[in-house]
Amino acid sequence: MMAKKLGIDLGTTNILVFVPGKGIVLNEPSVVAVSEDNKILAIGAEAKMMIGRTPGNIIAYRPMKDGVIADYRVTEAMLRYYINKVLGRWNLFKPDVLISVPAGVTSTERRAVVEAAIKAGAKNAYVVKEPILAAIGAGIPIQEAAGHMIVDIGGGTTDVAVISLGGIVASTSVKVAGNKIDTAIADYIKKNFNLVIGDKTAEDIKIAIGSAIPMDEELVMAVKGRDFILGLPRTIEVKTNEVVKAMSKELREMIRAVKEVLQETPPELSSDIIDRGIIMTGGSSQLRNFPELMFRRTGVKAVMAKDAYYCVAKGTGVALEHLDMYKKSIIAKR
Repeated sequence: MMAKKLGIDLGTTNILVFVPGKGIVLNEPSVVAVSEDNKILAIGAEAKMMIGRTPGNIIAYRPMKDGVIADYRVTEAMLRYYINKVLGRWNLFKPDVLISVPAGVTSTERRAVVEAAIKAGAKNAYVVKEPILAAIGAGIPIQEAAGHMIVDIGGGTTDVAVISLGGIVASTSVKVAGNKIDTAIADYIKKNFNLVIGDKTAEDIKIAIGSAIPMDEELVMAVKGRDFILGLPRTIEVKTNEVVKAMSKELREMIRAVKEVLQETPPELSSDIIDRGIIMTGGSSQLRNFPELMFRRTGVKAVMAKDAYYCVAKGTGVALEHLDMYKKSIIAKR
C-alpha cells in the first residue's frame, strides 16, 4: 500500500484538496458552525449556508483569517474533517500532507499550520508559500534562471512574488483580497442606497456585475436587502460603474503591492518580467478587466493563468509528486 499524499490549499474562503493521480477531489468553504457550548455542528458547504442565518446560540464563521489560522482548535477540527472525508474514516495509513501558506507568513503561523495538520491526522506536514505553488500550478518552469512574477489573489490575502531558480527573490503579502472587496461593496451600498446587505449578496454583486475598470456598457443587477432607515425589505438596482467605485480603494492597495515588489526586483529579472508579463492566479483575480487595470497601472502586461482558481491546489499536487525537486521551496516538516 502506497503512502497516501494530499495537497491542501488552505484558503481563507475555500479549502481545496488535491490527490495526486485524481486531481482536485474536494472544494468546500472554510466555514465552521459552532454552538454556544463550543460544539462543532457543521463544516464546509453546510456551515456556509448558515452564515447570516443562524439563531443566537449558533455562530457560523471562518477559522482562517487573512490566510492564517485565527482559531487553532476549530481549524484542526476542520482539517481532520476534510482529511477523513477524502481518505475515508477507516483509513489506517496517515497521509503526507502539503499545505499552502501566504508569502508573508511568520514562523509561528507556519508552525501552527504544521501542528494543526499533524494533530488532524497527517504523518508528515510540509508547508509551501502560495506564490510558489501558484506558479507551479500555472505551469511556470520556476526552476529556470529567469524571473517570473506571480500575483495570487484569494479571499484573505494578495500574494505578490518574483520567482527565479525555484525560490522567491522579492515578495509581499497584503491582507486585502476578495473578502475586503465584498465588505467594501456592502459598505458602499449601505452608504449610498441606505440598504443593508450581507457578505454573500455583496459577493454575488462582485461576480455578476463587478469590474476592475469602468465599462461603457454597464451591467445591471437587482439587489435585495433591508432598508437601513425603515427596516423593511427593499430592492434596488446597482450598476457596474458603481461597483467599480465601491472597490477602487481595495484594488489600489493590491496594485500598490505589485508596484512595491517590482521596485525591489533586480534589473535582470525586471526585463524577464516585461517580456513574460505578470501571471495572475487565485479566485479574486478573475474579476472582470483586472489584467487590464494591472497593465494600466504598472505598464507591464498581465495574463490570467489557465484555471486561475485552482492553480495553488494543482501546485500542491505537482510539488507532492516531486518533493525532492522542490526541496528548496518546501519548508518545515515536523
